[in-house]
Amino acid sequence: MKVHHISPEWLTISRLNEIISEGYKLELSDRSKSLITACREYLDNKMATATEPIYGITTGFGSLCNISIDREQLSDLQKNLVMSHACNIGERVPAEIVKLMLLLKIQSLSYGNSGVQLITVQRLVDFYNNDILPRVCQQGSLGASGDLAPLACLSLPLIGLGEVEYKGQLRESAEVLAEMGWEPISLQSKEGLALLNGTQFMSAHAVWSLIRAERLSMLADKIGALSLDAYDGRIEPFCAPVNEVRHQQGQIDTAKAVSEWLAGSELIKRPKKHVQDPYSFRCMPQVHGAAKDTLNYVRGIIENEINSPTDNPTVFPDLDMIVSAGNFHGEPIALPMDFLAVALTELSSISERRIFKLISGTRELPSFLVAKPGLNSGFMIPQYTAASIVNQSKGYCWPNSCDTIPSSQGQEDHVSMGANSATKLTRVVNNTERVLAIELFNAAQALEFRRPATTSPALEEWVAEYRKHVPFIENDIVMYPLIEASVEFIRSNP
Repeated sequence: MKVHHISPEWLTISRLNEIISEGYKLELSDRSKSLITACREYLDNKMATATEPIYGITTGFGSLCNISIDREQLSDLQKNLVMSHACNIGERVPAEIVKLMLLLKIQSLSYGNSGVQLITVQRLVDFYNNDILPRVCQQGSLGASGDLAPLACLSLPLIGLGEVEYKGQLRESAEVLAEMGWEPISLQSKEGLALLNGTQFMSAHAVWSLIRAERLSMLADKIGALSLDAYDGRIEPFCAPVNEVRHQQGQIDTAKAVSEWLAGSELIKRPKKHVQDPYSFRCMPQVHGAAKDTLNYVRGIIENEINSPTDNPTVFPDLDMIVSAGNFHGEPIALPMDFLAVALTELSSISERRIFKLISGTRELPSFLVAKPGLNSGFMIPQYTAASIVNQSKGYCWPNSCDTIPSSQGQEDHVSMGANSATKLTRVVNNTERVLAIELFNAAQALEFRRPATTSPALEEWVAEYRKHVPFIENDIVMYPLIEASVEFIRSNP
């Protein structure tokens, strides 16, 4: 069994991908246990001697921050917070993202700045390790005082409320806790606030999207290279000197990747009748490269976020400080998530333009990539489908982070709307994957009309594997299963 030890050690997107994809279990390191315990002890001692109210610990929340709570009601205060804030509705969040939310919430609480009980964090670890996944939905967070509504739903099972998905069934949390022999957690002062104030809903969606987006960026180069060869395109725009002179690293990397994918191709080497190619082919380094640079920027921001305590107040035992501030505010990651949605939409947009060119009946390719167009519509409608998907993604590109709607009687008067940026981003990721799969569907078909000439050995091997799932189209057949098979192929065979 592979185990990842939760600790203050820097957590990368790559490491998270490894933990999730290879089925690691989690354990709290001794260091994290020590930090969590020390912070809780400090908070208990502080409350015993404090004469001034401490936000969210001895007071109400939001605009109720000036109402002090009696000491004997502090546990009820935290439980009431979790219950009242569980207003999360809409489509359910996919299980793999909920699991990421658990992992990131555990990580955030492990730094010893949140004041939670060790048993609370350990129970989250137990949920993760046993695939007990709280029911979390997509709507309800403003991405400002943390992801309050979805994180409340994530936290309900800790106190025996709400629902969890366990062994493929959605069940009452209390039933599953009893089955596991676990008592509900009795939340102590600050704990409800620590659980709900945080950016783990946004961050989990961002991490999931980055993992997928990095694979799609590589696939865009690979599929674009195949389309270039099938379209009888020119390789000169991908040479090192012309790309290095502009000093844009993503552009340089894309040109290098496409050149490497086409190494050894007969088609790319043969003399060309045309002087230059359309932008969708010739400008792949510039467009794909800009997406790569965006990915690199966003990755850095998100890695900063997932390696931070993002609840409020923030507790500093060594400094004897409890600071009520705004580290739960989603703006630092809302803007980059909107930016990444734009970049991925551009990958799909230029991909759709290559599809359009491949079916256009030029460069000695038949109209709509069938030998008998007219009788057959061939690949006419897959391009429609791709265009429809791209249009939807363009609509998603309006930045949610540009909006704010005041809440909590004006106390929380500027919010990030980053949760909507996050869920939108996952939709754009899925849309981009579908468009790239349709491009592969077209490019592989076009390649057959270049025979007996071949593309590069690497791409020929990839196309041969693809042909085990998606055949060459002689005459019209039902297309949607082949598009779905193409999506599954690039998901499984990048």
